[in-house]
Formats: sequence, C-alpha cells, structure tokens
Amino acid sequence: MENSPDLDPLETREWLEALQSVLDREGPARAHYLIERLIAEARGRGAYLPFSANTAYLNTIPVERQPPLPGDFAIEQRIRHFVRWNAMAMVVRANRHTNVGGHIASFASAAMLYDIGYNHFWRASTAERGGDLLLIQGHSAPGIYARAFLLGLLSAEQLDNFRQEVEGKGLSSYPHPWLMPEFWQFPTVSMGLGPLMGIYQARFMKYLDDRGLARTAGRKVWCMAGDGEMDEPESMGAIGLAARERLDNLILVVNCNLQRLDGPVRGNGKIIQELEAEFRGAGWNVLKVIWGRHWDPLLARDKDGLLARRMMEAVDGDYQTYKAKDGAYVRKHFFNTPELAAMVADYSDEDIWNLNRGGHDPFKVFAAYQAAASHVGQPTVILAKTIKGYGMGESGEAQNITHQQKKMSVEAIRRFRDRFQLPVPDDQLEELPYVSFPEGSPELEYLRARRAALGGDRPKRQRRTEALPVPPLTAFGRFLAGSEERELSTTMAFVQMLQLLLRDPVLAKRIVPIVPDESRTFGMEGLFRQLGIWSQVGQLYTPQDAEQLMFYREDKQGQILQEGINEAGAMSSWIAAATSYSVHGTPTIPFFIFYSMFGFQRVGDLCWLAGDMRARGFLLGATAGRTTLNGEGLQHQDGHSHVLAANVPNCISYDPTFSCELAVILQDGLRRMYAEQEDVYYYLTVMNENYRQPAMPEGAAPDILKGMYRFRTGPEGKGKPRVQLLGSGTIFREVMAAADLLEQDFGVLADLWSCPSFTELGRDGRAAARQAMLEPGARPRTSHVEACLGPTQGPVVAATDYVRAFAEQIRPWVPRRYVVLGTDGFGRSDTRERLRRFFEVDRHAIAVAALKALADEGAVPAARVAQAISKYGIDPKKPAPWTV
Repeated sequence: MENSPDLDPLETREWLEALQSVLDREGPARAHYLIERLIAEARGRGAYLPFSANTAYLNTIPVERQPPLPGDFAIEQRIRHFVRWNAMAMVVRANRHTNVGGHIASFASAAMLYDIGYNHFWRASTAERGGDLLLIQGHSAPGIYARAFLLGLLSAEQLDNFRQEVEGKGLSSYPHPWLMPEFWQFPTVSMGLGPLMGIYQARFMKYLDDRGLARTAGRKVWCMAGDGEMDEPESMGAIGLAARERLDNLILVVNCNLQRLDGPVRGNGKIIQELEAEFRGAGWNVLKVIWGRHWDPLLARDKDGLLARRMMEAVDGDYQTYKAKDGAYVRKHFFNTPELAAMVADYSDEDIWNLNRGGHDPFKVFAAYQAAASHVGQPTVILAKTIKGYGMGESGEAQNITHQQKKMSVEAIRRFRDRFQLPVPDDQLEELPYVSFPEGSPELEYLRARRAALGGDRPKRQRRTEALPVPPLTAFGRFLAGSEERELSTTMAFVQMLQLLLRDPVLAKRIVPIVPDESRTFGMEGLFRQLGIWSQVGQLYTPQDAEQLMFYREDKQGQILQEGINEAGAMSSWIAAATSYSVHGTPTIPFFIFYSMFGFQRVGDLCWLAGDMRARGFLLGATAGRTTLNGEGLQHQDGHSHVLAANVPNCISYDPTFSCELAVILQDGLRRMYAEQEDVYYYLTVMNENYRQPAMPEGAAPDILKGMYRFRTGPEGKGKPRVQLLGSGTIFREVMAAADLLEQDFGVLADLWSCPSFTELGRDGRAAARQAMLEPGARPRTSHVEACLGPTQGPVVAATDYVRAFAEQIRPWVPRRYVVLGTDGFGRSDTRERLRRFFEVDRHAIAVAALKALADEGAVPAARVAQAISKYGIDPKKPAPWTV
C-alpha cells in the first residue's frame, strides 16, 4: 500500500485523526478491535483485502506496557560481564596450544538472552514441581560453562580442558548428554533439530498431562535458536503443528544477530520481518525485540514516522555494517536525511554508537520473556535483534569472519576488558585469567539466591528413575511355542505382543504407540477404538466409520500418537517419549512403527541424536527388506537400514525371522531399558510376509540375544560335503529351502543358523579382538561367531535381505571360507519370488553359492556348480543387480 496513490488526502487525514483519537482515549486494544471489525465488514462485502502478517519494524511491546525489571540491575550487569569474559577466555585459552576450535561470537551476541532467563525465568525441578525444559543453542555452550563456573559447578581446570575430553577432565564442544549426562539436557547443535525437538517435547508434555502420567501444567519449554538456523527445514517444518496444538508451554527465542557462518542471513532483506510473517501466519504469538531503551527517546520524538520508516528501509546488510564501523559512520549512513540528522544533532558519535539493540537490553528482554511466559493459547516466538561478536571489537564484532574467530589480539582483549569493566590488570591480559566472585560477595550471593528462588542451579535431566517390573519371558509363551499350521507375519506377531503388553497392569498405561499414518498397513487399526488417538480437544466430529467395530476414535485421554505423514515429527515424538524418564521422571515405553525405508534413511540425524540423548524405547521398521515389500519399488524397498542403525553405538538392532525370536528380543529389551535402566534403544525389523512360525529351539534364548543360534543341525552323513548356512529375516526361509535343495539335488548336508543380529555379532567380535590385542598375555575371549562355527565343518554362506555390508560385519571371526549374498542395488516393483531371483538371494542362488564355496575348497567338483546353474535356470550373463 505504500506505493499506492492517495486519491483523497483529506479523507485519509480524517480517518487517521479518528484512529488517533481512539488510541488516545480508549487505547490500542479498542483501536485493534475497530480495525478488525472494519476489515471483516469490508471482506464480507466482497472487498479483496489480503492478509499482512507483518507489523512495523519496532518492538512489539511499547515502552508504556513494559514491566519494571526486577532484581538488582548493577549486580546482574556485573555478573553478566564476568560470564562474557570467562566464555571468551576459555575459547581463546583452549586455542593457544591446541587446534580444538570453539566459538566466541554466538554467545557474545546472546549473553543477555541467557542471563535474563537464568536469573528470572528458567525453573529447575523441585520435589513440588517439575522443571522447565531448556534447549541451548549449541554454539553458545562456552557461555553456559562460564556461568556454571561462577556458581562453582565447574572448575578452572575443566574450563581449561574445553573440547579436550579424552582424558575425562574436559568439557564437550556442544550440548551432549551422552558425554556430560549430569550437565546437558538436550543435544541441539545439529542445527534445526533444537526447534523441532522443542515443539514435540512441548506437545508430549500436554500428552502426559492429559493422560495423567505427569503434572506438566506451568512448566515451559524454552528453545534457544539462531536466525541462520531457521533456514533448516527442521526448524520451521513443525511450526504449524505447534500453533494447531495451542502449545502455550513453548517459547522459542531466536537470536537474530543477522549473521550465519559465512555472512549475512538476509543481507538484502530483513530476517526478523520474514520470520514474523511466517510465525504469525502459522498462528504463533510473535514478540519482536529490536531496539534497546536508548532508542526510546528518539522514537518518542518521531512524530512524523520518519525514523520508523528509515528503520524499515535499511536492510540487514546495512545494519551489520553499521555495527562493524563507528558512530560517525552510523550518523552519516543511517541518519541520512536532514530531518533524521536533526533528530541526533545533540548526540555525540559515542551516543549514536551506544544506541543499543533490543537483544542486548535487559529491560526489553525481560519484558518479552514476561509476556511470553504469561501468554495463553498460542506458542510464542521472540525475535531478538543482536550483534554477532558483541564486545569483540576489531577481532570480530559484526564482521563476516566472526563465527570462525577463536583468537583475539591483546589489544582487542584490552578493549573487551575496558568495555565490560573487568578486574583484570594489564600485566595479566595476555594470561587471560578466569574471573570469579569470592565467597560472601554480593554478586555470588545474588547469583545463588536467584537460582535458589527458581528451584536449583539449572534445569537438568535425571539419569535414573523408578524401575518398572517387566513380565518374564514365559509371559510370551504362545509366541515361543510357534503358530503350528497358522501363518502370520512378524508384523502381526508384534501387534499381538503389543496387545499382550497393553493388558499388563503396570506397563499398559506407559506404552506409547506412535504411527506416521500407516496403522492400517501394519494391522494396527484395531487399536483406534481400544486405545484412542490422542487429541487435546477430543473428537469434535462423527467419524465416517463410526458404525464399524474398529472406528477412528480421537480422545483427550487417547494413547496412540498418530502423526500423519511425518516421519521426522513421529521420530521427535518418539524421542520425547523415550527420554521422558530423564526429562519428567516418568518412564514411558514408546513403540514407533514405520516403513523401514523411511526410518534411518529419512531421519538418521534424529536417530543419532536419540543415542546422544540416551533415549530408551523401540523403533520398528515394518515391511522391511529389499524383496519382502513386493510391488512398491525403488523408493520403498529397504536394504540398508540395519547398516545405518549399526552406526549408532547404543542402538541395539535385530532382524528376526520368527515370532519366537521377536518375543525373546522384546522381553529382553524391556528388561534392559526399563528394569536395568540401560541407556540403549532398540531397532527391530518386522515383515509383512505370512508364514508358519516355528517353536523356539530349547535353550536358544541366550544365543538369540547374542545374534546367532543353531536353528537346525543337518543330518549325519559320513564323507558327505557339508556347509554352514546363515540368514536373517525372511531370507532365512530361503536359506532353509536352499538346505533342502542341496541335500535333495546334490547330496550336500547343511547346518542352519538363524542370525537375528549380524550387528551385535560384529560388536561382540570387535570387543573380543580388542581385548586380545590389549591383553596379549591373557587367555583370549572367544567371540560368539567363533564359538558357534569353530566346531563345525565346511564353508559358511550367509544371505540376508540387506546389502552385503550387513552380513560382512562378522567376516573376521568366521573360521573358514565365508560367502555373503545380499540385495545391493536399487529396488524395483515385482513379486517377492522374482525380486529374490533378481537380487540373487533366493534358494537357488544360495544353493549355487554353497556349491561354489565347496568347489573352491575341493569338496565337490566344479562341474557341480555349472550343473546347478543350468538346473535352476540361472542366467550367467545377467547383469549384476547393483549395476542396473
């Protein structure tokens, strides 16, 4: 509208005068009401009035609505200056004799945002109430350590070992609960995951409260992020959900220092205005904290709006440059008209330089935090404008290089000292000593008193909580006994086991089923009516299938988290549930079931984060395997999720073939995570192929958990060639069929080994090898693979529905010739039988591989291999599956 001509200036002036009269007499709320009524009336009469989500480039909270800042301003400022110094010093000191890196500039820009939070808002857990959840922006970690040092929670030695953790004395580079479980709540430095996690943690708190599992009312999730980080799709992808779910327990603070790692975030635009429109359009409460209190007198003089217009006109690239220069430069280039220059005619260049930004002003930050904490019905985002590298001067303040700065010159350190009035004498500047407050000092007493009033030194995680009684393995007896003549898939077996657990008097209420819009695919639609789908508002409509037995039921006390087509959101919900023991002191048992192809491949970063966060729960990759999900094709057929899962050190993964194996694994997982409270999580693949489920061989349970057990011993046959056949998942049934073919067609005997976890076998082998290397004089420990295969005869052949790298994990401990078959290559649509033939993992390919291994050892003539290729109709000229 700024570019539209004013066709009737007199009428315009009358309207504006009327508006000013309402503002003067009745206030902004009444003016807002009248404007909205006018807009609604115009739209109702057909006028096209597009929505604008932006407001002026000014603070959302005007001076007259700004609450007073509580506490002692002078003491808080002195504490803040000490924290700034120590944060800078620890990074600079660490990089004098090492190359470990670190970041000064991010916390320098955000120090005020953290200080106000720690002093006045962020509650720790007490016996009476749970604490707030605090997601620290990763690059600000030095400032958090610096504050902890002042409180006596960390020593100078620990600060000096920043990023030097190997010997156990140091501090992690960023927030990592795996490395510092007593200190950090959430890992956040994989940028974008902090805001995503914050949203789903806030939502899960509502779920816990609605279901009566934990009291979460009054607790907040405070998520600290950077403006550059908001370009990550994960940062913004769930903001609509947060508004839709009315997550008024969520406060996202975006530090808008206008710079990312290489340069401006939006040099040609305004990141604050952009984010305001996106968040307000999504339904958030938006609070802008742009200008500090030193601008207030100038804005009060701005009767014609010229200053506000200039503030809007300058782009972020300009604002960055202003703070990289000096007051004279700002006078010339910002106050660049006669009218603007006249406004600051009585200001010195130093006065102009001291015109501060909102994110560095305690009064403005406190006002925004107070408004956010008391807001009801919406999540809140605070957009705080700051300066990257604030206080670094020539060493990096507002400069493009600042993110990478680990060092500062002595002169820059001197100016830093003087600017923040720190008690460091000139002769110690090069030494960069840490500063602290002596016992009994007003500052230390104040610091401790503020945290005591908020419940403790900081919000933090719990390492242990109540142990849960886990049903014994005998409770799964019908799955151990097999299905006799009835055919079912391991997916259906899992659903039945879940039903069994949902009848457990202790565990039932703690189970959290999570599905990304595939319940019917996995045969779980019966749970809709039984458990209900959680919804904060219940069910405001009559479902289309209301007359059916298994109708779609939403309920305020519902148990299922139905996440829609949204694996990242579902995984974030799973993390919230899997860490509920540490975040809320309330252990829950999440089961997240998904298309296996859309698990680790799609949300691998979150899977890694879950390990760091010491998550406990079950991930279930359904319709698993490259050839088992017939018909769906390349993008759906998973042949590598187990290889990806193997990279997460505390992820325990299995690819069971039979329901008896699944029962043993599930029960032991419950024991380890919820009775013994081990910081591990489980990834289990289950299939949609129906077949008869055999009974578990007697005494097999311990070896199932180790990853390999003898399923069947081949018949005795003195002088006959023998092979050892290994497999997992549905392909183990092809292995079983191959054993029959070898005996029937070629007189070759086979022992069958089911291997539910090549990953666990590989880990066990590496542990045994390491022990043997480091304890050369001790009796070596035998790996489980060696213990199983050592006493046997013949070459070893393994086949799985995954790429060869999966079964190759055990090669160093296989005592003889080892041949691996797998599904390397892109998937494609067809029947299971044709896919297995194409990928050369069917019974015929396995039989040929076994004969070739025997021929290579001289146990059968080479002609047998050619005979088998011909007999089974295998085309030797066919291209390798991984090439087409």
